[in-house]
Amino acid sequence: MPRLRPISAQSALSPLRPSVTLRPFSSSPAHRSTSISTSADLPPPPPPRWIADLRTRIGKCIIFGCSNSQVFRASAVLRALALEWRELLAGSEGFLTGGRRGLDGQRVAWGEMDSFQHINNVNYYRYAESARVNWITNFAVHVDPAHRDEWRDLMSPKATGLIMRSLKADFKFPMAYPDKISVFHKLRSLPQGDPAPSNFMLDCIVLSHQHRRIAARLEEDIVVYDYKAAGKTSMPDFMAGLFADTYRMQEAETLRARTRIWDLISAVEALEKETWDREDAVEDVGSAKGSA
Repeated sequence: MPRLRPISAQSALSPLRPSVTLRPFSSSPAHRSTSISTSADLPPPPPPRWIADLRTRIGKCIIFGCSNSQVFRASAVLRALALEWRELLAGSEGFLTGGRRGLDGQRVAWGEMDSFQHINNVNYYRYAESARVNWITNFAVHVDPAHRDEWRDLMSPKATGLIMRSLKADFKFPMAYPDKISVFHKLRSLPQGDPAPSNFMLDCIVLSHQHRRIAARLEEDIVVYDYKAAGKTSMPDFMAGLFADTYRMQEAETLRARTRIWDLISAVEALEKETWDREDAVEDVGSAKGSA
């Protein structure tokens, strides 16, 4: 049985856009209280590498030739990718950003690299630990101040606390200095049961700002532990209620972010149909006729 450790303080894009009802995108927590009515409302996940692919496709349109209005539309998509990429990339999987603190724009240190000149794997666990503590602390400070002391006590061996049962990491590509990271957590499932469950699963992603990609994914199995009774216990009511609300917000964010992404993809498809992919499109690549 694994030793329990207390939580310390700290491709090608699809050419067809799915049929969805578009809604304005907002990362404000005030607009995240609704829940997805049915699974049929949820657009599919965006294609892999969609951020890099959209930039490449826009570049091809511009090189082929665009009118002033088309350049304006292309720049609007590029601006959205530049300003919203973290919220969209994380939100498309249900990770809450903005006010839901994890690690946001933290610089990696040169000393975090190893002899292979990339960030040593152990640092990803440290990133996740710091982000997880910030995630919990956010409930105490910004979401549920009425139970501020109880939330903070969860990270200390006083009464009811949290213990890490298992922690797994899946590394996607090696990051290197210089870079910045953003790290976010989400609940994997809706806490349910009577009594409330005695453990919960968190998913975590580490985003590389330089590559605008997920550099690592982590899975955290966390036990609610009664230090006085020296055993696991049910999740406190204040915690279960806030987690249920957070899970519904994650669902709403998934819908919002995916809808926004497919809206951007649709805008790029329209540019392609008006430029290099239109029926009468002819690219002038030069001619040898008339040359010496």
